[in-house]
Amino acid sequence: MIKIPGRLTVRTIHGRNGPFNVGRLAASIGEFVIKDPQLDQFSEGVFEGEFLLLEIRPASYFAGGRLVVEVRAKVGEMLLTEDGMLVTQHGPRFDSAEVDPLEEEAAPAPPVPPAPPAPGPHAPDAYIAGHEANPDAELFGLLWPLGQSVKLDPTVDRALFRRQVSRLKELGYRFQAPTQTWQAAA
Repeated sequence: MIKIPGRLTVRTIHGRNGPFNVGRLAASIGEFVIKDPQLDQFSEGVFEGEFLLLEIRPASYFAGGRLVVEVRAKVGEMLLTEDGMLVTQHGPRFDSAEVDPLEEEAAPAPPVPPAPPAPGPHAPDAYIAGHEANPDAELFGLLWPLGQSVKLDPTVDRALFRRQVSRLKELGYRFQAPTQTWQAAA
């Protein structure tokens, strides 16, 4: 583990599974690719601060008929100094063929067993004590009901994390990069 000051540049890539964010961390010891779920909360921009690096390792993937090898860092914590500024063309170069981390993590799905037969005269699972299930309660789990300030858990499944981020935006919450929390609209 190492804690270093640096500058994180976040860019949004539009892939097959929808938009996702990737980052480049420039620090005194080198430049690293960051493909962390927590970046999906950020807007494009440049963010300065201190970064707790848990791991630095090589990674590779195939894109556009070529092999891409990069040095990745796994970030444990980010202590950002400001909300960030808009990225300009003078920032670090991002490969237009970035592979969605969701695709990199995807493993062959185990066979799905057939669904059990529907219960006879009982009420469907969507109705509990005469009430419809709340899709937001299912999406956010223990975070539900949402308060004025929401801090998402980036260790959950990446696809679930992206759905949570998208829903918070729909509900009018705004992401605060320095605290990595979502604030309800005033």
